[in-house]
Amino acid sequence: MNVTRRAVLGAAAASLSAAPALQALAQSDWPSRPVRLISPYAAGGASDISARILAEHLRGTLGQTFLVENKPGAGTRIANELAARAAPDGYTVLYAAAPYATAEALYGKQAFDPRKDLKPVAMAALAPLFLIVNSETPFKTVKDFIAFGKARPDGLTFASPGAGSQPHLAAQLLLRDAGVKGLNAHVRGDAVAYTELLAGRVDATFTAITTALPHIESGKLRVLGVASAARSPIYPQAPTLSEQGFPNVIASGWYGFMVPAATPASITARLQAAVIRALSDATVKSKLLAQGLDARGTTAAEFGKFIEDETRKWTDVIRKAGIKGE
Repeated sequence: MNVTRRAVLGAAAASLSAAPALQALAQSDWPSRPVRLISPYAAGGASDISARILAEHLRGTLGQTFLVENKPGAGTRIANELAARAAPDGYTVLYAAAPYATAEALYGKQAFDPRKDLKPVAMAALAPLFLIVNSETPFKTVKDFIAFGKARPDGLTFASPGAGSQPHLAAQLLLRDAGVKGLNAHVRGDAVAYTELLAGRVDATFTAITTALPHIESGKLRVLGVASAARSPIYPQAPTLSEQGFPNVIASGWYGFMVPAATPASITARLQAAVIRALSDATVKSKLLAQGLDARGTTAAEFGKFIEDETRKWTDVIRKAGIKGE
């Protein structure tokens, strides 16, 4: 009986002492099988395309397939929650998007804690928003546009793809900082926004520009400026809104990599290094630029700080304007 008991205890002790070693080995071998990359939007858009561009480069760097899974809906909350509840083993990665920072302010408490249940790995790209108007209008600068709005009882009208969307929030921020009344007309997608703009039913829209370029190049639409900290390589001739007197009006879409919070630091560090390497590749940069995206490549700490700043900034805009998510 004593021999049996010693054997059992010895086996248990050996098992316990081996567990950390096995766990460390599993981490050092990561990834040893395909990785799920959860995209919060449907196939075909800039989010999906950029995720696939980066997934292909990550496959080459890390030696495993990164399978892009499109989980659209609920303003990216479906994808976010799915990733937050996944096993923290490095085999489920979220390709997070800008609504991650605004969901709580728009919809209230979520089914997971966005500050605790997921952690940043690296930012991937920014989609700067451009202020666009009908070229038949007389204004050539943002100041002209604001002066036009101040002279009208009802102010300015913007087309945007839904309450709380980045174009809506950018418009709201400009109206607030300029001290102008305004109205957002919510439409389904960029194409409808351009139709309304070309028909003269709205005064302007904020957009990621790539889909507007044919109208801009044909002379039907005009770019007044870009809501970014510096001029964008996507359309460098557009001055920033900061250059035109509105330094606080900085707004963009964005994408980045996040993982469940308990994912081991060794895995997170390896993924971060691979993402940064991908975003320094000239071919990857060129492909992202064609999608209207400025490549980034930040550390986890820098990306985390960016998300905190975005959350604070847009929560203030949303609450003061009384915006509710649709």
